[in-house]
Amino acid sequence: MADTRAEVAVRWLKPGAVRLDALPPLALYLHVPWCLRKCPYCDFNSHEIAGGGGRPDAALQAQYVAALIADLDASLPLVWGRPVQSVFIGGGTPSLLEPELIDRLLAAVRARLPLVPGCEVTLEANPGTFERERFAAFRAAGVTRLSIGVQSFDDAALVAIGRVHDAAQARAAVEEAARAFDTFNLDLMYALPGQDLAALARELDTALAYAPPHLSIYHLSLEPNTRFASAPPAGLPDDDLASDMLDLIAERTAASGLARYEVSAFARPGHRCVHNQNYWHFGDYLGLGAGAHGKLSFAERIVRQVRWREPQAYVEHALAGNAVSNEHEVGAAELPFEFMLNALRLKDGFEPALFAQRTGLAPTALEPGLTQALERGLLEHRDGRLAPSVRGFDFLSDLQQLFLAPSRGRSL
Repeated sequence: MADTRAEVAVRWLKPGAVRLDALPPLALYLHVPWCLRKCPYCDFNSHEIAGGGGRPDAALQAQYVAALIADLDASLPLVWGRPVQSVFIGGGTPSLLEPELIDRLLAAVRARLPLVPGCEVTLEANPGTFERERFAAFRAAGVTRLSIGVQSFDDAALVAIGRVHDAAQARAAVEEAARAFDTFNLDLMYALPGQDLAALARELDTALAYAPPHLSIYHLSLEPNTRFASAPPAGLPDDDLASDMLDLIAERTAASGLARYEVSAFARPGHRCVHNQNYWHFGDYLGLGAGAHGKLSFAERIVRQVRWREPQAYVEHALAGNAVSNEHEVGAAELPFEFMLNALRLKDGFEPALFAQRTGLAPTALEPGLTQALERGLLEHRDGRLAPSVRGFDFLSDLQQLFLAPSRGRSL
């Protein structure tokens, strides 16, 4: 019989390899795994609705939300008393859930965990599921921020990347998000099949005309175990063109008042994503839902968790109080890389003291990666912080790999 979460909590509270003076901020991630259709580039844990089209039936939705709440109940001993800084409902396409179930889920969260005043509550939504009344109902349920997976405002590009919505639906969703929410995010992709700089400029014209408070930009990549990985689309831009595209994005967003604060994120003052910043600052997050990942800190160790991946298996295990499929303690030797993998995504970097606060290790644990990064001009001291240089930001993977544990090897 599997240990209860309370028994696991006792085990994680025993003496360990690191020592944290204080626990980091805690966020909550809730995963909803269904989509209308699996996009050919997507490697997330998302699953097409059986039979195709429409939404999950009401009984399935209610059962899944009940499983999320049961998972939360079982996890409470691991996070007793810790305030939640942000809640993120992602997927998949969580806007497929009925608003009353989002209301039920958030009410359950508020009843069990203390949320900080003004807690950011984000819901991902796709234009293909857009209905004006639903956005208002999500807001009434307690969602404070909508993240819209537009990806493109061009009909041909949307077809090429397998999206279920068209440009008109994308525009309607953004317009309604601007009416219903004080802050929202647009997701756009670039380096799409057949795309050139002129086409990207038109995409940016359309997106920036809405004056979005936050914009997330993603390079279309061929991820393993996706349809595009086995059958790449024709006409993908080469690396040089993709680099020029990113330069254009940086130039146009800056001119419109959106500051780049993370590799793929641009925001107006006061609209940075609290939830994602917690990831980059190596904060904690309790991940609930099918295939969800989590990171939790204790006084003398840091633990990573993964939930059961297949939705029905997750529901069955969560309702039985055993939603976690595996978990492990992060070794002290792995923590420098894990921290830098996140913190170096931030354009302004981090204060050196944050490393000790979030890992429980002495700053010397960052050597020799730190020395090599500074010598190569990939990292620099800036206003009391360690931050990627312009070159380091452009070659971020090379910079991050300098902090890999020796046993895992380094790509130099």
